Amino acid sequence: MEPEPTDAAVTTCYRHPRVESHVRCTRCDRYICPSCMREAAVGHQCVECVKEGARSVRQARTLVGGRITSTPLVTSVLICLNLVAYLAELARPELVDRFSMVSARLTGPDGAFYVYQPGHPPGFEPSGLVAGEWERLLTSGFLHLPPTEGTFGLLHIVLNMLALWQLGRVVEPMLGRLRFVALYLLATLGGSVFELMLTDVNTESLGASGAIFGLGAAYYVLARRIGADMRSVNRFMLFLLLWMLLSAGLTSWQGHLGGLLTGAAVTAALAYAPRGPRQALIQAAACAGVLVLLAVAAFAKVSELTGGGIPQ
Repeated sequence: MEPEPTDAAVTTCYRHPRVESHVRCTRCDRYICPSCMREAAVGHQCVECVKEGARSVRQARTLVGGRITSTPLVTSVLICLNLVAYLAELARPELVDRFSMVSARLTGPDGAFYVYQPGHPPGFEPSGLVAGEWERLLTSGFLHLPPTEGTFGLLHIVLNMLALWQLGRVVEPMLGRLRFVALYLLATLGGSVFELMLTDVNTESLGASGAIFGLGAAYYVLARRIGADMRSVNRFMLFLLLWMLLSAGLTSWQGHLGGLLTGAAVTAALAYAPRGPRQALIQAAACAGVLVLLAVAAFAKVSELTGGGIPQ
């Protein structure tokens, strides 16, 4: 520690040598001027000590290692993206045909769609995953039925967005934003891959239901992980499963099942990864493993449809 100055000595700020100072930093004991003072719990600290203290303070994390967040920002962004996509498809209905989930079909010279055949006649062009349109696996999850089509019409997007808001504002804060995005996108892919594997190749499907069922599974897994009262959670899951069964003739139960199973697998990997410095690495590896598994299943099915070739 520096000796106290004599009456004749003039002390100056360590950062501003020309400024007379009589206050010491409570952490490093150096003299600081008013412009360098930062109020602390006791006394004042210098700028450098405040920065060092901020670096050494451990940031609070969620159960799965994500950053603490109080606002469901990602959920709100996803709802906005779905609404923007809906307005776009209302303005340009052909977007539904181009970006909905379709495994394989033929587009004829008249612009109509026909059942896919590997050895298609001249003038017919394949479309869907067999034509290399892999983006459909994700984009279909952001499209919904036009207001006057299907059994539900406008209710299709209204009900999905309400469910997304209700589940997202609970699951997102528990996972953190980055992990929540990974869960949502992988559940969307899982729903599309199950549709590819289990539905007729010419069937067109769309909607955020696969991702929402994935969030429902995540809600259940996280509730069990934290030891919550499972009575209300079990009632919710029972309703979700009953809806999947009762609506099987009206909606894509394959997509619902794929989203549910994928969401459960991803959330289990996130929630039960051992806590510690390698937690994030283990979680990333698990998510990458799910992604690879879905990709292999999709490539294998499309290769079967095309007679052994993978479209580019």
